[in-house]
Amino acid sequence: MLLDVSIIVKIGIVGIVMIILEKVLESGGKKEYATISNIAGIVIILLLVVNLVTKLFNSIETLFYF
Repeated sequence: MLLDVSIIVKIGIVGIVMIILEKVLESGGKKEYATISNIAGIVIILLLVVNLVTKLFNSIETLFYF
């Protein structure tokens, strides 16, 4: 199955962890670390999405391959 539910759950978990980590770091006065952790979380989510797009292109390629 191309769009697996586990990918959506992983993206949701990463988002929740990012929000919790940001709130904890900002309350501790480490706003710059909170920003860095947000950027790292966005990169992780982008890597998951790029993996999905790669799988999509591979399946389209095999569909139209004669």
